[in-house]
Amino acid sequence: MLLTRDYVGYMAKEVVKRLVAGKMIETKELENLTQQVRHAMADEVTIEDRLNEEVREILSRYSEEMRRTGVSYQDMYKKVKTQLARERKLILR
Repeated sequence: MLLTRDYVGYMAKEVVKRLVAGKMIETKELENLTQQVRHAMADEVTIEDRLNEEVREILSRYSEEMRRTGVSYQDMYKKVKTQLARERKLILR
């Protein structure tokens, strides 16, 4: 994750503050809304980390076969990650 948790919290607070100030949204529960936005942003920022972990798990199951056939781990990592991202319609950095 490129952004720290503190920065994600700061961004969430600023987004909510600017939406309320611009009269784009109304809320009586400012802190609750800020926490919900922070949680959604944190989930979004960690998508690639979770995808990377899943790719590692998949490749660990096929490590013996990859070793036998001489397939490069890096090449398979890229291919599996790209395929999963495409299937899930994710946009990665």
